[in-house]
Amino acid sequence: AAIRKRIEATVVRRAPQVMVKVTGGGRGMKAIAAHFRYISKNGRLEIEDQRGETMRGKDTLRDLADEWRLGGSLIPDDAEPSHRREAHNIMLSMPRGTDALTVQRAAREFAQAELADHKYVMVLHDHQANPHVHLSVRSESRQGKRLNPRKADLHRWRETFAEKLRGYGVEAEATRQATRGKSQNYDLLWRVKAREDGRLRTARAGTKNGGRAIATRAEAVEAWRHLGQALAMSGDPADRNLAKSIAGFVRDMPSTPTAEPHRQSPGHAPGVKPADIGPHR
Repeated sequence: AAIRKRIEATVVRRAPQVMVKVTGGGRGMKAIAAHFRYISKNGRLEIEDQRGETMRGKDTLRDLADEWRLGGSLIPDDAEPSHRREAHNIMLSMPRGTDALTVQRAAREFAQAELADHKYVMVLHDHQANPHVHLSVRSESRQGKRLNPRKADLHRWRETFAEKLRGYGVEAEATRQATRGKSQNYDLLWRVKAREDGRLRTARAGTKNGGRAIATRAEAVEAWRHLGQALAMSGDPADRNLAKSIAGFVRDMPSTPTAEPHRQSPGHAPGVKPADIGPHR
């Protein structure tokens, strides 16, 4: 019954999908402190930490940076590119029209459930179209374990965030992109900042058009079709109605593009390229 409810939410009601993404992270304290300033609009927005304490102002940001620097293994001010990541920046978002304070409450409960052993701060951004919360998490936990989120962790995080939203009466799902026939690229935070400053020179492709992404989407479409065919043969009218909804859902999926050739040179990791951004204005 629970699985059926999730299917109906996705294909019948087309429930809003949560977004949880890692937007980057700092390797040194200067980069981490700069992110504190960015998400708090230089101290103008309220910051909340893992204890539920709230703070505001430039002096508070300096105190927060000192607390993080010394609150565990020492975080150096500057770090080489090869240095381990000392913080992870996470963004939790919902579509336009979702109540911003509810998003904040759900994000708070998400952090309490998934990041309980870590220092973290969170800031609500409700001044843009989609209400979202920025989380900055100290990589090292109180037990000395380090946060290293993988794809499975990110999917679990999305499911947890959606569950917390549903607890407040907000319809939210965490269906994988491929299952919905999508493969959207999300910009890293450096691209977001560069765009806001008017310095972004090259736009990133809106969708993933590589062979693996296309194959995954095709497999998802085929799985939906098999499920729809099985339900269509059921003697239960509710099953047959759900089969019709699945057929409509598949029909409305974006068309699958042709794979683009892979142009990245061997050994080159994606990141900030000088040609992508211009000088500060």
